[in-house]
Amino acid sequence: MAYVARLKKDYSERIVDALREEFGYKNVMQVPKLEKIVVSRGVGAAVADKKLIDHAVDELTLITGQKAVSTMSKKDVAAFKLRKGMPIGAKVTLRGERMYEFMDRLVTSALPRVRDFQGIRATGFDGRGNYSLGITEQIIFPEINIDKINRINGMDITFVTSAPTDKEAKSLLTELGLPFKKN
Repeated sequence: MAYVARLKKDYSERIVDALREEFGYKNVMQVPKLEKIVVSRGVGAAVADKKLIDHAVDELTLITGQKAVSTMSKKDVAAFKLRKGMPIGAKVTLRGERMYEFMDRLVTSALPRVRDFQGIRATGFDGRGNYSLGITEQIIFPEINIDKINRINGMDITFVTSAPTDKEAKSLLTELGLPFKKN
């Protein structure tokens, strides 16, 4: 029998039925699902030091379990001494089993390690059912060895869902375990 991520199994067994009941979907295919998670990090100081991009790529690879790629600048910005095509960040797009595994690790082990954590804000929705979350320190992930990092950086995590509205996306992400603040 093939391995199935815990959250994926929970989605198919429990969450689909809960969302169908809440929103009255007639067909199982109408139920929103998590399509991908994009983890990205901008490294503005990489203009001066090229090794910072390699560190960012290595850390994102370690955190997500999938090889990260560096992102290139799209245009010249003289004020930042930036040329078109220079590496200025790193990103990973997670789908399938790795996506559910990352989500599980984020919810169960990384977010509880944030100092003074009361939940994540529900204001990061874009109006089309996608949610973005900013993390200020990469050291909340247990995969990162705090002795080996050269500087503390944050990252952005974007959850892309098939939900047509923010309300449906929030219900899906809440069912998947994201701890939203109570308003």
